[in-house]
Amino acid sequence: MSASPRTPEKEHPFYIFAMDHRASLAKDVYSIAGEPTADQAARLAEGKRLVFEGAASVRDRLPAGSVPGILVDERYGAAVARAAKEQGLLLLMPIERSGRPFFELEYGSFGDSDWLEHVEAFDPDYVKILVRDNPGFDVGGRRRQQEHLASVTQELHGHGRRFIIELLVPATSAQQAAGADEYDRTIRPGLTQELIREFQHAGVEPDIWKLEGYETRDAAAAVAATSREGGRAAVRCIVLGRDSTQDRLDHWLETAAPVDGFAGFAIGRSIWQQPLLDHLAGRIDASTLRARIGASYLGYADDYHAAATA
Repeated sequence: MSASPRTPEKEHPFYIFAMDHRASLAKDVYSIAGEPTADQAARLAEGKRLVFEGAASVRDRLPAGSVPGILVDERYGAAVARAAKEQGLLLLMPIERSGRPFFELEYGSFGDSDWLEHVEAFDPDYVKILVRDNPGFDVGGRRRQQEHLASVTQELHGHGRRFIIELLVPATSAQQAAGADEYDRTIRPGLTQELIREFQHAGVEPDIWKLEGYETRDAAAAVAATSREGGRAAVRCIVLGRDSTQDRLDHWLETAAPVDGFAGFAIGRSIWQQPLLDHLAGRIDASTLRARIGASYLGYADDYHAAATA
């Protein structure tokens, strides 16, 4: 299937600075085991504030016509979420519990409205849900996840809320035998198409799919076209960072940017994790941290823009 015709949204890509990490942030950056104490949570929040300031400092230097946004959590980033909204940035917030194999709600439970009250309190432009799936995973767990996602879809759309599915497709043990590079190149794109169709059939209808990058333009075009099948022409895809190296991310962005159906990126740890580690270790000051984060964020935006307009 060929990619869908261009839409007006194609000319206004999302450049999302992703900083909604919670479990991995505490473990990998702050070396916190278990649930953070109040003092540790305050340190996590302060780190997020500094990271956000680095991204916000270059918002006016992003390519013309782009839509800058911040993806941040309530747990450690509530102050950042409020600041992003005050500054007129697109605000995206997660509702999933961090670090779980299948989708669980961060607040409340399926069947109650506690989680939706948290959404209403911050009023983000987009809700984000991280999903890990593979057709080879446990059938019962996959079925429950689809049912939960369909229920949340209905609630969000019923309240006029737009949302994003961040879809990660980890390899099964058998698929790992092909090697990581071969899996990404030849296996994962087809699995992603299969999963998107399954979700659509189950009633899971995101406005945006946040997807791992693709090694070839044909693969990116096929996945984007699948996301828009059945009258879903307004659906868009964006590239996620997956904590990849700059070379790998540059390739993913250059591959996706010209493809109809792709409209930007959401990159996080690849931009801010090493500068934050260096700051926490005393190797750089806060000003340098902000400058490095801002330059990296701006660099990916410029790369995407150049590839999309070439």
